[in-house]
Amino acid sequence: MKNFSQSIVEPYAEALMAVAKQQNLVETFGNDIQSILTTLTESEDLRKLLSSPLIPESVKKDLLNSLFADRVNPFVANFLGLLVERRRILFLEAICLKFQALLRLMNQVALAEISTAVVLTADQQETLKQKVKELTGFQSVELAIKINPDLIGGVIIKVGSQVIDASIRGQLRRLTAGLMSNV
Repeated sequence: MKNFSQSIVEPYAEALMAVAKQQNLVETFGNDIQSILTTLTESEDLRKLLSSPLIPESVKKDLLNSLFADRVNPFVANFLGLLVERRRILFLEAICLKFQALLRLMNQVALAEISTAVVLTADQQETLKQKVKELTGFQSVELAIKINPDLIGGVIIKVGSQVIDASIRGQLRRLTAGLMSNV
């Protein structure tokens, strides 16, 4: 069963994708959505303002218009206004992420979330992409890399619900569990 926010997020993301396809603007919308997500990620204040019920709709609309009117397609700008009017703007980030997931699915692109202890070289990234392609059968792979020094070394790869833990921390945890089960 879907949770409440998913029942809101999915229809809006799917509707935006339907408009993008209908208008032959899928790539443009994808770039616009990435721009919006980048802005949201970089501004905690913007996220707080958009999610606050105390801020009037007109202020939210004016702010979004000033931020994005010249940077995004008019359909996307109107979509932002619609989210404000329907009091769904607090779901903007989730809607954008769902839209990106739909876009990746449409383009046969797998998203691999990589946790690593150190920065990966271009060759290491390419090797990971090839391994994920083999695992998923997708035509291409997009890497989302996060640095996590707690891993000590190695990587954790997550693609959808599949997780491959090739980290030293994971190996130590498995070794400890094996030793404890033999006691």
